[in-house]
Amino acid sequence: MIILGLDPGTAATGYGAVIFSHGCLHLERCGVWRPPDGPLPAKLHCLSAKLLGLLEDLHPAAVSVETVFAGKNVASTVKLSHARGVLLAAAARCDVPVYEYEPRLVKKALVGYGAAEKPQVRAMVLTLLARQRDRVPLDAADALAVAICHVHARPHQR
Repeated sequence: MIILGLDPGTAATGYGAVIFSHGCLHLERCGVWRPPDGPLPAKLHCLSAKLLGLLEDLHPAAVSVETVFAGKNVASTVKLSHARGVLLAAAARCDVPVYEYEPRLVKKALVGYGAAEKPQVRAMVLTLLARQRDRVPLDAADALAVAICHVHARPHQR
């Protein structure tokens, strides 16, 4: 079973797919999409196209994504919400169920501390995946963390 995690953003969107089989986690693939500079609609179209292609290629059992947190910068929160919306719509278009997790829950589930920093999350992701890939970008590590969180938090919904 493949679980795809997403870490949305309009400047960089991390993605990470894990395979959960016989109680073991394996890294399928991960990376970061960086839409070209330009107007927001063009960036959102790019993210949608990238995700649709990945969904067609992987056929994941589920997509997991972090919920939006209320940040101090309203403009950034709105842009993040747009990116999330486009990604959620793309998953729905492919009939892939989407599960959402609060960022603090993801960090606590993986690191044991809800305010963990990105490098701490990446270190734990690499540990859980038996360091199958040493160079994982921070945004991809966050996406993998959400996928792993889904595997551990929702076994009855896989």
